[in-house]
Amino acid sequence: MLAQTLRRTFITSSATHPPTLPPTFLLPLRARLPTTKPLTTEAHTTAPSPLPPAYTTPIHQQQNQQPPKPSAPPCLSNPPTLSPHTPLPAPTHPNLALLLPPLAAQTPHYITAHIHARPYLLTQGDTLRLPFLLPSAPPGTILRLTRLSLLGSRDFTLRGDPWVDERVFVCRAVVVGVEGEGLRVREKTKRRQRRVNRVKTKGRFTVLRVRELRVFAGMGDEGGEEGGMEGGGGNGGG
Repeated sequence: MLAQTLRRTFITSSATHPPTLPPTFLLPLRARLPTTKPLTTEAHTTAPSPLPPAYTTPIHQQQNQQPPKPSAPPCLSNPPTLSPHTPLPAPTHPNLALLLPPLAAQTPHYITAHIHARPYLLTQGDTLRLPFLLPSAPPGTILRLTRLSLLGSRDFTLRGDPWVDERVFVCRAVVVGVEGEGLRVREKTKRRQRRVNRVKTKGRFTVLRVRELRVFAGMGDEGGEEGGMEGGGGNGGG
């Protein structure tokens, strides 16, 4: 009896108050998503692109082809040969013949001579005391200095690359003597030893005097030179 009463009451309340949906924020996440159409995949068929002519060569022709051989460099009929005694040509400026007369006419001249890789600024009449001894050059020996990096006057300067051409100038120096310094005594000892070793040294130095310094107005105008024992560009001359 009670069940029938409750059933009748539920039907009556449903007819008078129609069911309403809850708010959107109370619904599950899936229920709030907008409805979308199902994705459909379309098959795209692309036609193969034609290969360029370079790739359409048959395989048997590609195997028979050989890479091109590099061309041999042209050979000279008479290649130049240099012996150890053949002097190399000195680098000269194309306008050197025009620049030499003004430099030769203006005196006095100065040079930067290199002796044993040490530069010395000299002019005619200067006395140079070398910081070493030239054992092969006794007093009275005439040396020709050929390693000059600078040659100039008051208004002109000729710079070498790296050296000035030897045909442009002549520079001679004479060995006037050999000087010696005072006796030096140096005491040498070792740790935890009472023995003292005394080393005595007395240096000797060669003294030069620039006797001649000339600049030619042309290449190789070196006529009528005096003979003598000359030193080259290595040890003695610079």
